[in-house]
Amino acid sequence: MRVQQNWGFFSMATLPDKPAETAPKKLMIIAAEASGDVLGAGLMRALVAQSSTPLTFCGVGGQQMRSLGVESPFDIAQLSILGMSEGLKAYKRVKARVADTVALAQAERPDAVVLIDSWGFTLRVARGIRAVMPEVPLIKYVGPQVWATRPKRAKTLAQSVDLLLALHTMDAPYFEAEGLETVVVGNPALNVDFSRADPQAFRQTHGLTADQRLLLVLPGSRPSEIRRLMPVFLETMRRLARLYPDLRFVMPVADTVRDLVQPYIRDLSLPLIITETEADKLSAMQASDVALACSGTVTTELALAGCAMVIAYQVEWLTYFIFKHLSPLKHITLFNILAGKAVAPEFVQKNCTAENLAQAVSARFEDVGLRAQQVAEQFSALDLMGRGQKPPAELAAQAVIRHLKL
Repeated sequence: MRVQQNWGFFSMATLPDKPAETAPKKLMIIAAEASGDVLGAGLMRALVAQSSTPLTFCGVGGQQMRSLGVESPFDIAQLSILGMSEGLKAYKRVKARVADTVALAQAERPDAVVLIDSWGFTLRVARGIRAVMPEVPLIKYVGPQVWATRPKRAKTLAQSVDLLLALHTMDAPYFEAEGLETVVVGNPALNVDFSRADPQAFRQTHGLTADQRLLLVLPGSRPSEIRRLMPVFLETMRRLARLYPDLRFVMPVADTVRDLVQPYIRDLSLPLIITETEADKLSAMQASDVALACSGTVTTELALAGCAMVIAYQVEWLTYFIFKHLSPLKHITLFNILAGKAVAPEFVQKNCTAENLAQAVSARFEDVGLRAQQVAEQFSALDLMGRGQKPPAELAAQAVIRHLKL
């Protein structure tokens, strides 16, 4: 075992023995959103653990990748965009950040590039890098959900990258039919490590009794989600506080939207606990009776934690109109899609009202049997998603190492 003090863009205290004559390889990791930043950091750790070749890293990312030494040339919060009209308004900004990312690739000359999620941004980056550095392998981590809408994107991606690391088994047939090598690595939300969670200690720390009601509030990790959902979530919280005087609220806040959340809660006269660490978020998930959540990856994490939830979502009307006309799906939450029913209730667009949300949360406060049944059905849906498989970061790293012969 040898010690490496500073390994390019990535520092580790201890690294496996590797042949001194092996030249290091540089990988560029590009993540444009908070969820992608987590995936990128996990992949970096797994690659270092598994590769027989020394590795250095550069790229675009957020706090998680920064903690591993990747200095992003810009704040990825600029790229957290949802919906067609928002995309049009941000077009010039996105185009500039694409140019910055391609310029970084030209300056760093990586041996390969991994582009994580964020379809519109990473596709433009892939095309930009391919135009100026055609010899560099491009790997996409998380493909567009072509089984939900826009199946033609499979062909577009196949023409733009060399390898896809897909999250779901239902992804593979679409991309493989277009000739794109596809490796299914699984959904990382299924492998959240709850060993760090301590729900009893969380309640004790915040002065909560074992039977005191606690509502977990998760308004999203994108600026557009905060702007659309925080007002209705706050009104929902006020309604519930009037119904349950002893009710406490807890809200984990992603670093990408912390500044946006602050004005909403600064003068809020409700008993609200704000958490910022991942361990506290996981503890809160297990300590809470019910969660009020923005649709997204966090719903899978909540299901794993055994927390009954009520799901809400709003997007601009044009985006929703197009989605409804292009998609055959009846649900927006992944485990609901696989279960074929609303295991967790979803309130979308005009149905996303404080009255509806408060009623659904209250029903779960009042009926312990309803909560227990929902949790059991959530667990069954997670089994359909592949709960219990090897960590996706490990499988993704193996696929990258095979593809690049590291």
